[in-house]
Amino acid sequence: MTTLEALHILVVDDEKIIREGAERILIKEGWKTTIVESGERGLALIKNDTFQVLLLDLMMPGISGMEVLQAALQMQPDLLVIVITGYATIENAVSAMKSGAYDFIPKPFTPDQLRIVVRRALDKIRLEREAALLRSERERSLQDIANEKSKTLTIINHMADGVLVTDQKGSIVLNNPAVTRMVGWASKNPLGKHVSEVVKHEDLTNMLKKVLEIEDVHEQGISQEVAWGDPPTTFFMAHTAPVRNEQGDIIGAVTIFNDVTRLKELDRMKSEFVDMVSHELRSPLSAIRQKLSLMSDGFTGDISDEQKQIVGRVQHRIDGLLGMIRNLLDLSRIEAGRLVQQKERLVVPDIIEEAVELMVPEADKKGVTFEVTIDADLFPIHADRQNMETVCGNLVSNAVKYNREGGRVTIGARNRGEFVEIQVSDSGVGIAQENLGRIFDKFFRIRSDYTRTVVGSGIGLPLVKAIVEAHFGSISVASELEKGTTFTVLLPRAIT
Repeated sequence: MTTLEALHILVVDDEKIIREGAERILIKEGWKTTIVESGERGLALIKNDTFQVLLLDLMMPGISGMEVLQAALQMQPDLLVIVITGYATIENAVSAMKSGAYDFIPKPFTPDQLRIVVRRALDKIRLEREAALLRSERERSLQDIANEKSKTLTIINHMADGVLVTDQKGSIVLNNPAVTRMVGWASKNPLGKHVSEVVKHEDLTNMLKKVLEIEDVHEQGISQEVAWGDPPTTFFMAHTAPVRNEQGDIIGAVTIFNDVTRLKELDRMKSEFVDMVSHELRSPLSAIRQKLSLMSDGFTGDISDEQKQIVGRVQHRIDGLLGMIRNLLDLSRIEAGRLVQQKERLVVPDIIEEAVELMVPEADKKGVTFEVTIDADLFPIHADRQNMETVCGNLVSNAVKYNREGGRVTIGARNRGEFVEIQVSDSGVGIAQENLGRIFDKFFRIRSDYTRTVVGSGIGLPLVKAIVEAHFGSISVASELEKGTTFTVLLPRAIT
């Protein structure tokens, strides 16, 4: 087993000043450090050497930081990954933590910030090794372990993350000062009490209950965001995992709380900024669009055919910008919980028909044909009409834009149990498997020779997903390069 004094840290960052600066700070602390400039070189080292901590830049040329994260954890599951991110990629940092990253540090960082985040990882390594020793002790209760392992208690009490340990019945047997501060137990002693008595949080109580009832010995636990306050003012990412004895029986649960309030605040500030900029841009762009329409229609004097073509191209670009601004404003409303304005009983075929009619002119230019199949007894849905027009419009528009000359768009709507299923398929260029997991990320666009000619902002599909989920539905995608893509939306039927 590697000693903590021999801690080996790998830094992967394409910015020379970042990786060399990190190396100087870490070596000064006595930690062995290796630096590389690309994900490819980093993975090669991880394959042939053992590291305890990986400092990983998310935004690099070549293989992306997210791909390096996934591949590195496959090779070394115990590797603690600390992602390096900037303000503009803070959402990627959250996604990385959901994918297995331990922590993050934003650029630019100070030496003290780097030391703190690495020491926090060091605390986790110590805790995991102590926990492994605890699990090796047979027929000992969590209460005995909590009373006798003073060294473990010392480590836990100095951790920045909150720690809450419960026995098989859900009674609290161990907690550290961090969790006491987080949930406001300063004047209470929670030991021995059932978690539901002192934690007035239904989501957290349900998480613990589910973990204590896990039957699959390979299941690692549950991660979920929980919030404190009314309205919520503090946010945590809670990770709850079962504790098993030598025979594999669950004897309790451990919950770790990571404070993500700062991430949520940054996300809120970003949304407010996007909302403000979008409002400021919409009015002048609309005015320019109106003036261009007057020019195109000849109200400002005769213009040549060539001039009309130039004006038309400018109008097309402005229409694209206005569409992007509308999507940005819709995204802001989603994040503020204001997107679903007015639900009503809707007939899906009418929404699909309108979406197809709007795309017929563009489809005709490419020779793309439509095939629409709708069940005669299709259930109605209870939804916001404008939202559903956005969902169908985006999916049909993408099916045309990313299709081939002379291609086909197939649209189907049918009943699926208590849901209405809407499928939009195309015979277009398709999506590579490595990109399928990212197409619903905000501002993500696939880079290829074909997509360079398609106007887009990477907002449409995230908006569609947010709308569908706001209506308690789901969306999935299947695709194959050079053969086409199929999007499937499930929406709850209207209750009669």
